Formats: sequence, C-alpha cells, structure tokens
Amino acid sequence: MEGLSLFTPRQVLGVSELLNRLKKQAEASFDFVWVEGEVSGLRRPASGHCYFSLKDDGGVLRAVMFRHQAGLLRFRLEDGQRVLCQGRLSVYVARGEVQLVVDTAEPLGAGALALAFEQLKRRLAAQGVFDAERKKPLPELPRRVAVVTSPTGAALRDFLKVVERRGQRLEVAVYPVQVQGEAAAGQMVVALAELAAWGWPEVIVLTRGGGSPEDLWAYNDEALALAIAACPLPVVSAVGHEIDVTIADLAADLRAPTPTAAAELLLAGREELTLRLKAARQALAMAMARSLARRRVDLRHLRRAMADPRRRLADHRQRLDDVSARLLMAQRTALAGRQARLHRLVGRLAQARPERRLTQAQGRLEGLRGRLWAAMIARLRGRRAAAELLRGRLRALGPLAVLGRGYALVFDEKGRLLREAAHTAPGRAIEVKLQHGALRAVVEEVVW
Repeated sequence: MEGLSLFTPRQVLGVSELLNRLKKQAEASFDFVWVEGEVSGLRRPASGHCYFSLKDDGGVLRAVMFRHQAGLLRFRLEDGQRVLCQGRLSVYVARGEVQLVVDTAEPLGAGALALAFEQLKRRLAAQGVFDAERKKPLPELPRRVAVVTSPTGAALRDFLKVVERRGQRLEVAVYPVQVQGEAAAGQMVVALAELAAWGWPEVIVLTRGGGSPEDLWAYNDEALALAIAACPLPVVSAVGHEIDVTIADLAADLRAPTPTAAAELLLAGREELTLRLKAARQALAMAMARSLARRRVDLRHLRRAMADPRRRLADHRQRLDDVSARLLMAQRTALAGRQARLHRLVGRLAQARPERRLTQAQGRLEGLRGRLWAAMIARLRGRRAAAELLRGRLRALGPLAVLGRGYALVFDEKGRLLREAAHTAPGRAIEVKLQHGALRAVVEEVVW
C-alpha cells in the first residue's frame, strides 16, 4: 500500500473552461445532425441572423441560423412551422446554452417551394402589388417592344416567329439575361430599370420557356415583383407553359400563358385594325357607288324638267332691272328724308345755343351764392347768441359768482381747500380767496 494517498488531488475548472470543453465535445460528436421540431420565439435582428427555438412535447432546443444560410432558404421561417433542420450542435459559452447552428431547413408537410411561393404571394398582395387598379394598359398599336430573355432560348424564337409570320411592322429589341439560377432575378431587375431609363420600348416582355419549378424560381423573386410594379412601362409576363403561374405573372400588367401567346396579344390589335380598315374601305366604296348612281338619275330628271336656260336668264335680267330701279327710288326717298331731318336738327341746335344756357346757369349760380351767404351769416349770429347765453349761465354757476355774493374759499399752506375747521390748527397759515384778490392769515383759534 505504499505510495498510495488516501485523497486524490482535486481538478478545479473555471466555468468558461468547462463550457469550452463541453462545446468541443458537442461539436465533435454532433457535427452533422437532423432535428425535427416546431419553430418558436423567432427573432430577426438588423444583422439578418435568425434566432429561434425548436420544441416538441418533451423539450426545447435553442437554434441559430446565420444570415447567409437564411438567405438561401426557399421559404420564410415563421413561428408555429414544423421544420426539419440540419446543422451542428454547439454551446454558446457566453450564456451557457446548448444550441443548434442550422445550415439548412425544410418545411414538414408542404414543399419548401410551394410554401415560399404562398408566403411571398401573401406578402406582396398585402402591399397592393397585384391590385388591378395599378395595372398599366398596353398601347393599342405598339411599335417597339423589348424582350427580356435568354438570347439562345426557344422562347425568343417562338416570339419572333409569330412577328415574322404576321408580317407586322413591330420593332423588337432583345435584352439578354439569364432566365434561371441565382443571378437571373437580379439581372432582370437591372434590365427593367435600364429599359425604362432608355425610354425606347413601348412594352417590355419578360419571357422564357417551360421548366421545373426550380428552373422557373427566378420569376418568384420579391425584388423582381417590386421592380415590375414600379416600372413606368407596361410589362407583359410570359413564363413557362399555360399551367405555370409565377409571382412575375401576378405582378405584371398582363400575363400571357406562353411566349407565342405574348406575341399574339401584342399583334392582335394590329390585325383587328387591319380587318376593320378593309371592311370600312369596302363599305365606303359601295356607298360611293350607290350615291353616284342616285346622282346620275337625279341629273337626268333635272335635265328633262329644266326649260331653255336662255329664257330663264332673260326673265332674271328683266327682274333684276325692276329691282334695281325700285332700289334706286328707295335710296333717293331715304336720302331726302334724312336731309329734311338734318335741317330740323340744325334749327333746334341754333335755338338751344350753349352761350344762352351758360348765361342762365350763371344767373342761377349768383342767386344761390347770395342765398348761401345770407344763410351762413344768420346761422353764425344764432351760434354766437347761443354761446353768449351759455357763457352767462356758466358764470352764474361758477365759484367766482358765489364769491361775488360774499362767500370766500379758504386754502391751507399746501393749497388744499379747507372744508372743515378740524382740517387745520392754531398757528397754521391759511389763504382766503375772495372775488377780487386773496388774504393770507394765521389761525389763532379753532372754534367747534
């Protein structure tokens, strides 16, 4: 038993050291796991990372999905979803929490693409992107069209084939883009902005041929839908086959089921107008022929009904002479009447000469002036008499008139009027105001 100690030395670990060992052990043992659970407590801070919990009936596991991995998801994480997450187990040392670092996730039940489509559709519908009121009408006869598609795809060939077959004068510009893959949606957004800034096209067509949902997924991009809605030019979406419906189809001003149908829709107005013009031309030609036939018949009847034009001309000449003579007589009569009226007016003007009227007016003015002057003098005298009467009354009622009857006013040394004997005292100076002059005295005694 020699060499053995009753107690083994203790190994003491710090909290962070223990958590770091646990983290290494967890990451080494669970570096690739699939975990099924319900999303709960989802948070998306400004960093773009997703923080949530996975729970089932027996427990809860923290989870984090960093921004890059979250951006690759086909759908949008929401609380209450049941998902299948793949990632690695780790320990967040700062809080001592076991968490799952998620690399990818799949929805349980509906497919990821279908779920992502419905989520984006609801979100854009709430923003009014699909509202019919915001849709722009297509020009009735477009002359310039820009096609945003792959320059080597079948969609472009089908579109141009219809234009060539119809023989219509439609100018087509092709803006080459990728129609599938991660860069496709971004290229189409740039294409819409540049075509709108260019201003040459009257209509923009987004098109590509059919494919799997994954192949068409670029047309289910939120940024592309918003760019279509914001584009000042009308946008036609013709993606895939008739059964394929994308977010771009819903956001576009017009949806065509196929690229061929898109060309047919743009050229339909021209063909219809051409047919209407042909029908109008034929109707006009027939109407002109009927009118000419009727005019020929009328002309024949008129020729038969008309007499010798020379006789009618002679009658008209004689009638013109009679009318001319009557007109000349009427002019002379009217002239004589106006001359007589002029003589009468000259006589009346001589009788009513301005000098006579002016003399009469001056006489009336002198009379009025005299009457006005007399009235002013009389009124002034009345005012003076009234003023003298008021002045007499004022004197009779004034304090000086009272003094004239033997009364006096007494003031103290400060010039204040004394109304009672109590307001002064023996030895104080007073001033007695009479009608004419004043007396200064000293109080010898106050008598009550």
